[in-house]
Amino acid sequence: MKKHNFNAGPCVLPQSAIESTIAAIKDFDGTGIGVLEISHRTPGWERIMAETEQLWKDLLHIPEGYKVLFLGGGASTQFCYVPFNLMQKKAAYLQTGVWAKKAAKEAKLFGEVEIVASSEDANYTYIPKDYTIPADADYFHITTNNTIYGTEIHEDMDCPVNLIADMSSDIMSRPVDVSKYAMIYGGAQKNVGPAGATFVIIREDILGKVERQIPTMIDYRTHIKESSMFNTPPVLSIFTMHETLKWVKELGGLEAMYKINKEKAGLLYDEIDRNPMFVGTARKEDRSLMNICFVMAEGYKDKEADFMAFAKERGMVGIKGHRSVGGFRASTYNACPIESVKALVACMQEFEQKNK
Repeated sequence: MKKHNFNAGPCVLPQSAIESTIAAIKDFDGTGIGVLEISHRTPGWERIMAETEQLWKDLLHIPEGYKVLFLGGGASTQFCYVPFNLMQKKAAYLQTGVWAKKAAKEAKLFGEVEIVASSEDANYTYIPKDYTIPADADYFHITTNNTIYGTEIHEDMDCPVNLIADMSSDIMSRPVDVSKYAMIYGGAQKNVGPAGATFVIIREDILGKVERQIPTMIDYRTHIKESSMFNTPPVLSIFTMHETLKWVKELGGLEAMYKINKEKAGLLYDEIDRNPMFVGTARKEDRSLMNICFVMAEGYKDKEADFMAFAKERGMVGIKGHRSVGGFRASTYNACPIESVKALVACMQEFEQKNK
């Protein structure tokens, strides 16, 4: 039976990237030594690092003045890196989910944090709209896609202060105007590779402004100076990232990827809205293209376990919703094929017919 992978992360990867990684584990760059064993100081690896950085620049049209870094520690480690490097006195945060809340909590260790708005009152089912960004903030932090709750900020906002974005779960899913951000960061394990690597896109002129001493490994300037190789980088994750971004570029880049992602999400949201057995949890205008959350409708709540078992029998993997939302979550990241989305829609329709 074919499996349809809707896991929220680590998630489905392009088959070409998987196959290339398997080959590189056995023999990297014709050296006879696998990528898991190769020195990161060899010319072959330095080429991979340079090519991966260039793929980021090409796909996102990153302007001059920005650097792309590949670090360890996941996006959660960046929750302290950001204020350590950028907060002098005060920062502003938009609280749209668990990860946004955790980011703000870390920042409070370094200075004043103003939560400009929060959707916690409605279990993060919407993106707040009417709020004021304080002009005296050192930066404004947002989480563009909320994996657990299925909401997404769809526009690149104009911001009066340095805009910092955690784009862990929607990076490379759509075009982004990088020039509107002072920094973008995230974990790789959604759209750009396996867990292990963290990407940082940062405008250099925002660094060196704080008065505190910054430990060497936490100072972004350390990693800029050493081209992300101050210490051994997460080589396997970066290699798979390199292959994944090559796949995105071959598909036609982010404009083509965005079109595919809108089509996939549209198919599933249309079925959720049509099918009387299911209901979406996020406000329609804020629905994520990456994480589609839904529950059983009133009158069918007792069918949740039945549908989960029914879907599992038909090859659906990873659709159980997060415990804080319940129900179901289908993560339709870049490498999730449209055939899998169609299979899930067909599964929902079949379940409806059997339970009329």
